[in-house]
Amino acid sequence: MRTNLQNLLLIGLGCLCFANIMAQTGTTTGNLEKRPQHRANKITVAPTIDGNIYNDPVWKGIIPITGFVQIQPQAGLPSSEKTEVRIAYTSQTLYVGVMCFDSAPERLVVSDARRDASLENTDAFLMILDTYKDGQNGFVFGTNALGVEYDAQVDNEGQGNFNLNRQQGGTIGGFNLNWDASWNVKAQVTEDGWAAEFAIPFSTIRYRSGENQTWGLNFRRNIRKNNEIAYWSPIPINFDLYRLSLAGTLTGLDLKSPGNLKLVPYVLGQTVKNYQPETKTDLRGDAGVDLKYSITPSLTLDLTYNTDFAQVEVDDQQVNLDRFNLFFPEKRPFFLENAGQFSVGSPGEVDLFFSRRIGIGTGGQLVPITGGVRLSGKMNNTNIGLLSMFTNEVDAAGIDPNNFTVARINHEFSAKRSAIGGLFVNRLGMGEQDDDYNRTFAIDGKLGLGQKARLSGFLAKTNTPGITARDHSFKFQSNYDWDGWSLSAAYTEVGEGFNPEVGFLVRQAFRKPEFRVLYQWRMNGKFGLLELRPHVTYRSYWTFEGFQETKFLHIDNHWEWQSGLEIHTGINLTTEGVLVPFEISKGIIVPSGTYEHSEAQIVFMTNESKNISMSTRHVLGGFFGGERYANSATVKLRLGDRFNSEFIISHNDIRLPEGDFIAKLFGSRLSYSFTPRIFTQGLIQYNSVADIWSTNLRFGWLQQANSGLFLVYNELRDAAGINHRTFTIKYSYLIDILK
Repeated sequence: MRTNLQNLLLIGLGCLCFANIMAQTGTTTGNLEKRPQHRANKITVAPTIDGNIYNDPVWKGIIPITGFVQIQPQAGLPSSEKTEVRIAYTSQTLYVGVMCFDSAPERLVVSDARRDASLENTDAFLMILDTYKDGQNGFVFGTNALGVEYDAQVDNEGQGNFNLNRQQGGTIGGFNLNWDASWNVKAQVTEDGWAAEFAIPFSTIRYRSGENQTWGLNFRRNIRKNNEIAYWSPIPINFDLYRLSLAGTLTGLDLKSPGNLKLVPYVLGQTVKNYQPETKTDLRGDAGVDLKYSITPSLTLDLTYNTDFAQVEVDDQQVNLDRFNLFFPEKRPFFLENAGQFSVGSPGEVDLFFSRRIGIGTGGQLVPITGGVRLSGKMNNTNIGLLSMFTNEVDAAGIDPNNFTVARINHEFSAKRSAIGGLFVNRLGMGEQDDDYNRTFAIDGKLGLGQKARLSGFLAKTNTPGITARDHSFKFQSNYDWDGWSLSAAYTEVGEGFNPEVGFLVRQAFRKPEFRVLYQWRMNGKFGLLELRPHVTYRSYWTFEGFQETKFLHIDNHWEWQSGLEIHTGINLTTEGVLVPFEISKGIIVPSGTYEHSEAQIVFMTNESKNISMSTRHVLGGFFGGERYANSATVKLRLGDRFNSEFIISHNDIRLPEGDFIAKLFGSRLSYSFTPRIFTQGLIQYNSVADIWSTNLRFGWLQQANSGLFLVYNELRDAAGINHRTFTIKYSYLIDILK
C-alpha cells in the first residue's frame, strides 16, 4: 500500500509541477490583457419591455455591443450570425436589449417554455454580471425566443468537484440554478431573427454603490442550427460563461442603494390520508412569512418564520448497490439562495455544511422548522455568511428541538483567483441533555497561478462529545486548465473520528489520492466531428490500516459530432475491498474479501435539440466476484414548445456467487407550460428494490421570485397497496414594500 500511495502522490506532485510550469509558459488562446469594454448609458425614461427593441426610441440612440466570437464549432472565428446588445439603466433598474439576427428564423429551436428550463440545446441568449468585479462570483440571466426567465448564481467561477458522478438536480458547488430573482423579460421572433428585452431591478442583485462603478460582464449566444456557441469576451475551449476572470468590463454605472424590503407571506391547506396500518385522514392549515431586507446594496438580511417547502419537487429515486451513503441534493428554495457562500469541502463527498440536515431527519423524516435568520453578502472583498435555524421536536421519532448555526467568512483577492476563509458549524440540542451538540471548524483557501492553474484545499476538525481520536479531515488539490488540457490531482483524508453531523460524508475514514488528465481535441469538421475528449481518471480509497477499499481507473474517449451525436467509449479497472460482509440485496450477502475486476462501458447520446432524443449507458463487467449488466436509457419527447416529457429506466442485472437479483428504476417526467409562468408537472417513479411507486403532481402559477399559487399531489404505493396520499394547496405573495 505504501508503494502505491507514494507512486500516486508522486504522480500528483508531477501534475502540480506541470501545472505550475504550464501556468507560466503554456500557449494561450486569445489575449488575456485585452478584454472588451463597454460603457452603460444612463437614461431617464425607461424602455417598454415587450421584446420589440426597434420600435422603442430609448434604444435608438444607444450604441450596440457586437463582435461575438465562436468557441464552437470553429473556435476563434467570428460568429456566423450578428448579435447586437444595448445596455441602459435608471436609478432603479438595469435594461438590456438584444437583437439576435438569424438568416433562417424559421429554424429557431425552442424546446421548453418553463421558467429556468435548460438553454443548452436551444437558440438562446445568456449574460453574466460580476457586480463586484472580483472575477469569481456572478449572476446569470438568460432567455430564448419564448421569453423564458432563466436565472442562476455563480460562485468560484462555477467550479465544483471534478470527480462527482452522483449529482442530480439541485445545487452542488459552483453553480446554483435554483436561485430565483424578481425581474422581467419579453421576447419576439421577427423576420430578421429574434429579439429580447430584460429589466433587472438593482434590488434583485448585490453590488457596491458609488459613482463610476465597473462590473464584469459577458454574453453568450447559442445558434442551434449550427451547434454554435459564441461569446462577447472570448473564452478558451476549456471554459464557459462562468469563467468570470475572463469576462469583459461594463463601466459608467453610477449607483445608489435602491432600497429593498420584501415580504413573502404564505397560507397553506393540506389533507393527508394514511392507509396503513389503518385508514386515517388529517386536515391542517398553516401560514408563515419570509422577509428580505437589504442592509446595504451588498449585504442582505433574510428572516423566515414557520418555513414550509410543500411546493418543492420530491427527490429522485436511487438504488444503492454499494455499502456507502447516497447523495441527495438540496432543492428547498430558502437554503438554495447564496448556497455557494456556505459551501466548504469537497461537494457531494465531504460537505462540511449540508443544509438538508436541517428539517430532514434520518430516513427522510420531515422535522418542522420554526424559523431562522440568514445574513449574507459582501463587505469590500470579504464574503460574509451567517445562518441560524431552529427546528421543533418530533416525539414519534425521538427528535429533540435543535438550533443549527453556520458562520462563514471568505476573503477574495481581486483578479488573482485566490481566497482564504473559515467556517464554523454548530448543532445544539435544546432538549434535556447537556452534551447534545456537534461542532465543525474549518479553514480553506485557493491560490490562482495565473489564468491557467490553481491550488486549493481545506482543513477541518469536528468536536463531538465522546470522540477525540482522528477527528480531522483535509483535502489539497491542484488544477491546470488551458488550451484544451485539463489536469487535476488531489489528496483527501477523513479521520475515523471526523463527525460533521450538519454535513455529508459519502463514506467514513479514508485516504484518497486521485487524478485526471483530459484533452479536448477540436476536429474542425473532419469526419463531421466537433471534438474528441480522450481522458484518464483515477481515484482510490484506503483505510488508515493500509487496506484498499476502492480503486477506480477509467480510460475513455468522448466522440462528439457537429450534428450533436455523442458517443463515449471506455474501460474501467476496479477494485473493491470488503472488510465487513454486507447485504447488497434482500437475502444476498457479499462476503469479506478483495474483488478485482474490469468492465467496458459505452454511452450513446443523440441531438437533444430534436423533438425526440435519447441517451443510453451500458456497463458490462465483473462485480463483487460475479458480473453486472447495467443498462440505462433516457428518452425525451417534445411536442412543440409547451409539452416536454422524459422517460428514464435503469436496469441492473447482478449475478453473484451468493445469488442473483435485478434492481430496476423507472421515472417519467411530464410537463406542460401554458406560459413561462404557468405550468403543470408530473413525476412518476418506481423502485423495484423497495417495491415502491411514487407520484408527484404539481401545478404552479408563478408571480415573482418563485412565489404564487401551487397545487401539489403526492401518492406512495408499496406492495400492500396505497400507503398514503397528500394534497396541498399553497399560496404565497411577494410584497415589495420599498418599490
